[in-house]
Amino acid sequence: MIEMRDAMRAVKSEDPDAIVLLAETSIMAFADVSEPDDLYLPVGSMSKASSVGLGVALAQPEKNVVIFDGDGSILMNLGSLVTVGKQAPKNLVHILLANDVYALTGGQPIPSEERGDLPRMAKAAGYASVLQFDNVEEFASELPAILNEDGPTFVVLDTVTEVTNAADWKTYPRPPKGWKVQAPAMREALTGE
Repeated sequence: MIEMRDAMRAVKSEDPDAIVLLAETSIMAFADVSEPDDLYLPVGSMSKASSVGLGVALAQPEKNVVIFDGDGSILMNLGSLVTVGKQAPKNLVHILLANDVYALTGGQPIPSEERGDLPRMAKAAGYASVLQFDNVEEFASELPAILNEDGPTFVVLDTVTEVTNAADWKTYPRPPKGWKVQAPAMREALTGE
């Protein structure tokens, strides 16, 4: 099993210039590994990181775009897999932090045994490559190839479950800058405007 922060550190180490999009629980984990100048965007709307990430990847084809998504989150927006597959951005790496629960709302099991074959769904939807890891060293050793191959790439990481409670959401650590600050900063960094 992989600690999500270790996976985030591996991505940051391999491509510090990647644009990182974060869904729900990964927002709090990224707070522990991010620096003030990192180019990231916390997407606090459950299930929308893949949709926002697709738009960023299409708008910024010269940069790697990495999405840290949850299995509970993606189940709420399965249609985004088809849209990503159809648009086929070569620079998109969609990392699924798979723990089989809705971690943000108290750890309820997701309504599909063992992720309901989300990797096969991604492949059928048109992702160019689908990979799965349960060991961070293996993941880190494959990252150069993952980040340099033509995507979209769907990477399933079997992660240690970190259950949070939505009622306590406001007390959890956040990355240095939230959505309202980071969205305009990201737009300026990407467009020069």
